[in-house]
Amino acid sequence: MANVLNVPDKTFTREEVKKHNTEDSTWFIIDSVVYDVSEFLDAHPGGEAVLRQVGGQDATSAFYNLHRHEVLIKYNDLAIGTIKGEKQSIITPRPGDLSPVPYAEPLWLTPQFKSPYFNDSHRSLQKAIRKFTDEVIAPEALEKERTGELISQDLIDKMSKAGILHMRMGPGKHLHGVNLLDGAVKGEEFDYFHDMIMAQEQVRVACRGFQDGNMAGMAIGLTCILNYGDKNPALKKRITEEVFSGKKKICLAITEAFAGSDVAGLRTTATKTPDGKHYIVNGTKKWITNGVFCDYFVTGVKTDKGLSVLLIERGEGVETKPIKTSYSPAAGTTYITFDNVKVPVENLLGEENKGIYVILSNFNHERWMMACATIRYMRLVVEESLKWAHQRLVFGKRLIDQPVIRQKLAKMIALCEAHQSWLETITYQMNHMPYSEQAKHLGGPIALLKMSCTRAAHEIADESVQIWGGRGLTQTGMGRVIENFNRGYKFDAILGGAEEVLGDLGVRQAMKFMPKAVL
Repeated sequence: MANVLNVPDKTFTREEVKKHNTEDSTWFIIDSVVYDVSEFLDAHPGGEAVLRQVGGQDATSAFYNLHRHEVLIKYNDLAIGTIKGEKQSIITPRPGDLSPVPYAEPLWLTPQFKSPYFNDSHRSLQKAIRKFTDEVIAPEALEKERTGELISQDLIDKMSKAGILHMRMGPGKHLHGVNLLDGAVKGEEFDYFHDMIMAQEQVRVACRGFQDGNMAGMAIGLTCILNYGDKNPALKKRITEEVFSGKKKICLAITEAFAGSDVAGLRTTATKTPDGKHYIVNGTKKWITNGVFCDYFVTGVKTDKGLSVLLIERGEGVETKPIKTSYSPAAGTTYITFDNVKVPVENLLGEENKGIYVILSNFNHERWMMACATIRYMRLVVEESLKWAHQRLVFGKRLIDQPVIRQKLAKMIALCEAHQSWLETITYQMNHMPYSEQAKHLGGPIALLKMSCTRAAHEIADESVQIWGGRGLTQTGMGRVIENFNRGYKFDAILGGAEEVLGDLGVRQAMKFMPKAVL
């Protein structure tokens, strides 16, 4: 039967179930399904007594007051049949399904709402990437987030074959002729709304560390090769083919202990050899995402008259070691040391001493991607909290029946919807503005969007933990998503430019266009 648990055809009466409340036999009912937990009592994570207390009874309310429906999917083998004449009422989601929970999906995916931005190719891609994420990415993400292990080559290979690595880079010629998720969208049609869908759908696994560990370094590093590698076509071709195939990994290495948002303060140096054929690079980089497993480093360096960007290959003089941060080590956060590293001058990206333009133009897409992800994770927290508020019983009533809880949810929903709308507006402009113009006109708006959505994430994290209580502080169980969001949202407030710096950038860009005539 569609959208319900697949259980044995055998039926029982409620009177029959009541008899199984003995030392040797413990049955109970959850949503009209009969479970025999007699052999499971010792293995129950919550202890044997909890199950014995509901032996022979309908435990539906007691179960959903403590657990999510997904637990029943995990232990479906304990189901032995159903109650005669009754049907299951709780939906069992299938891979790729949209959520029926209000505000769990952006309005454009909600049947009763319309949007001018999305067409059939967007819906086709959304359906395909959600199914792929649910079936292929999520199982590994959940495991690696917990253990801290790095992403597997097997998953990278599967994403490469599906064209997902290519799509992570946004629209462009690199997508032309590529089979994208079995034809879900043509590379020539891929626009920034498709890009937004890719960014948002993969966030739904709710594993903030693994989210960055899942080739985030490529998403912000390979763009420099695609946009500024034309002076060396052979190098550009080799690197892009190796990275898109998944055989090689790349990351962006800008931040240092000495300079984070203050990019101009970088201290890593690149000095030309007397024959002018190489740069000798010395310095360190810190908090570099994916660096521990990367083969290539798109690196910001100080040259004689300014900043430059070099592609540095892992080799003699390059050392990487992991940094332990507050989210999962699955992110591959890294400290990098460059000790007299010899780099061919052909590995220069853009113009020498004008690397600041390479770095700053690259920031726009990075910040926009981070806004996409943050806003989608906010929505997931809203969905989880709405579910919890409808099932949790406190003081004799559901949480949702408490006005103070509804007020918190209202605030969370409003923040989520407002920022999704703002994101879609900016995305529309990106679709209708050349890359060079985006740097001029959208740098400020994107900076303000990222600043504002991480402030909203702060509010949503705070309110959701209050709704969830202790579960919102527990890494496992029902509150896992809330805890992961609360522990990880600050990364988006710092990485790619701190909130304060981005807010200032947005206002300073507005100052440039401020007409004197209105003073």
